Amino acid sequence: MAEDWRHGGFGLYLHWPFCAAKCPYCDFNSNVSSAVDQDAWRAAFLREIDRYAETTSGRVLNSVFFGGGTPSLMPPETVQAILDRVRGHWIFANDMEITLEANPGSVEAGRFAGYADAGVNRVSMGIQALNDADLKRLGRLHSVAEARAAFDVARAQFDRVSFDLIYARQDQTLAQWRAELSEALGMAIDHMSLYQLTIEPGTAFGSRFDAGKLRGLPADDLATDMYELTQELCEAAGMPAYEVSNHAVPGAESRHNLIYWQGGDYIGIGPGAHGRLTLDGTRWATEAYPHPDAWLQRSDAGITEKPRQVISAADQAGEYLMMGLRVNQGVDLRRYQEISGGPLDSQKIADLVDIEMVRVQNDRLMATEKGRPVLNAVIAELLPD
Repeated sequence: MAEDWRHGGFGLYLHWPFCAAKCPYCDFNSNVSSAVDQDAWRAAFLREIDRYAETTSGRVLNSVFFGGGTPSLMPPETVQAILDRVRGHWIFANDMEITLEANPGSVEAGRFAGYADAGVNRVSMGIQALNDADLKRLGRLHSVAEARAAFDVARAQFDRVSFDLIYARQDQTLAQWRAELSEALGMAIDHMSLYQLTIEPGTAFGSRFDAGKLRGLPADDLATDMYELTQELCEAAGMPAYEVSNHAVPGAESRHNLIYWQGGDYIGIGPGAHGRLTLDGTRWATEAYPHPDAWLQRSDAGITEKPRQVISAADQAGEYLMMGLRVNQGVDLRRYQEISGGPLDSQKIADLVDIEMVRVQNDRLMATEKGRPVLNAVIAELLPD
């Protein structure tokens, strides 16, 4: 079990916590700031990279992911400095993936060439809607025209470009989503993330919803129809779902996110970033302090993390089950048993097979098309009491 993480790989996540505006649906650790000390933040990231390398140096690194927040607000020089430092500590895999999340504003798009020169080889764009009225409702600062222009710039700089869309939006009809998704598939290169709008506590949308002021949300049946339509259109376009909300041309799946879903190790650097690290046979959960100012101050002393938590064998097996069932290749039942010390309940599996929620093939447990929309319930049934 000590080296189980190798089945999933090793990645590095860097969290840039700043945005130009806070979207009303967003529950990520993002902050609006009128001024950012770029030199101080660059130095802090470099210190953190050095600190984590002390215990993991020499590992083969499969991916680097700049997330946020809005990492495309970072100067290319900062990205360059970070990647240069990363190259000095870890061995890059032959198929190394370096992703940077970007908003499709003209300022961000103007930095794309610099990111490519620094070593970024994949961009993930937060387009969110191909409808100007809905972009405004979602608090986005760009228009559809700006999004398309930024996408064209990205496509000229990077071989791999993904983008996000949100559906089941206020007052959206099934016909409107069909037209919008068809338009998006006409733009797509190799990957799209398609998320149903969820109302999260603590967000502006959450507060409006609680006050009864967020109107026009689709009924459950309509949201289900939208999900099923998404699977149908993407499958027909050669971009099937490889994870509940992610679609890709085969071979273009997000290598970084697969590390999460396949139970690999990953370092999390930046305010609020989470990580999973296996050191000397023990698997640890790491979590950085979330407030940007506090994190930056603590970086001088190398204490940006909250106290690490040991992940027990039972919890590690549970994480592998919950994450692994999200992807189409499913869970290796032998690996699950090696982690947990015991097998999943065969009768529970058989019952779920009977109602077509899961299937078993070559010792792998996979959610079916029928099971994916109710995956949380399937997982709850399978987890040991």
